[in-house]
Amino acid sequence: MRVVVVIPTYNEADNIENLVQEVFKQPVELDILIVDDNSPDGTGQIADRLVADLESRGRVNVLHREKKEGLGRAYIAGFYWALEHNYDAVIEMDADFSHDPVYLKAMVDAGSAADVVIGSRYLNGISVMNWPLQRILLSWGANRYVRTITRMPIFDCTSGFRFYKRAMLERIKLETIRSNGYSFQVEVSFRAYVAGFSIMEVPIIFTERRSGKSKMSKKVIFESVWIPMQLRFRERALRKQLTK
Repeated sequence: MRVVVVIPTYNEADNIENLVQEVFKQPVELDILIVDDNSPDGTGQIADRLVADLESRGRVNVLHREKKEGLGRAYIAGFYWALEHNYDAVIEMDADFSHDPVYLKAMVDAGSAADVVIGSRYLNGISVMNWPLQRILLSWGANRYVRTITRMPIFDCTSGFRFYKRAMLERIKLETIRSNGYSFQVEVSFRAYVAGFSIMEVPIIFTERRSGKSKMSKKVIFESVWIPMQLRFRERALRKQLTK
């Protein structure tokens, strides 16, 4: 499979170069697409330099966007780019080292048997490092809430470390997705689930970001509460739309 790792960035100048280097150290052949939302800290310029440094191998690409529009919009732009460039699968991961590149091979290997692979913090209990208890409980509780409302058989519905096969991305009608924060991951999972695609979780250890600031906001939290209920309400219509 031709697989591209899509990494959205906004003010990740302290992390992006090291992350690219670590991805390429893994024992699996991967390309990288950095989707930068016009970061004022120069992340986009660093990404351009990485492209130039590796130009002969063509393994790093950059998609520059004019402004910050949210995680979901950045990923959708990256997915369209991957489809246009004929990749067989896409991996999404954060730029802040909370998703350890060491798990990339396991995710690609699992992708031989599943359409969606989720790097799961909650498959084997709770595998999170350097989070305060309050945030662990919030995240774990949010996933219990999503699983209860949507009935998806997924322990970590909000994980942002994922592998998607091309056929799934082509089927789920990316252009109609409106959720944009952590609930973006929930909506993509739900669409894949109701469309009948196979979903697998592999255990990871999640580590709080090494550098920079979290992008969590009250708007993101509110969306995470509302979107699962909306998806459940629309389940029958979505199933009909996505299984034609």
